[in-house]
Amino acid sequence: MTEKLKTTRVVSPETVDAELAPITAMMSSRLMVLANLLKRGAILRYKRLAGLSSVEFGLVASLGRRPPMSVVRLAEAVGMDKGQISRALAELVARRLVAKAVNPLDNRETLVSLTRAGLAAHDAIVAGAQDRNRRLLEQLNPHDMELLLGHIDRLTATAAEMLAAERDLS
Repeated sequence: MTEKLKTTRVVSPETVDAELAPITAMMSSRLMVLANLLKRGAILRYKRLAGLSSVEFGLVASLGRRPPMSVVRLAEAVGMDKGQISRALAELVARRLVAKAVNPLDNRETLVSLTRAGLAAHDAIVAGAQDRNRRLLEQLNPHDMELLLGHIDRLTATAAEMLAAERDLS
């Protein structure tokens, strides 16, 4: 096994801009690369652990250990429209991971929930996510972790403000 060489260097945004192509120097690009690597690894893991596609594991994770929810609310939770998730739901129902029922309070609405087998898949997803999270963050000491989370919270708040400003301009 090769030993990783860890170096620390202080880099200003101007230095980064000079060293890298402008797009790859941007914080958003770097975060997207990290997020995409994590997502691709997660997709492979959940396919191996529970036989679930990306959309399917998103649905199972969103349904979780909650009361039944409407298909419309589930679609909102995963950020997709009802039509986009219908095939994945049909597959999950066929595999007996998800159960569908008519809402007793509104017979026009369909409610979905995880079956016992679906809950087992959900628990495998959660355990896998916890393991991946632990492995990703184990290199940070508690102080670094606190700093990182503080930075992420501030960046998230700024990004939300930027989104709101863009919406106002649209």
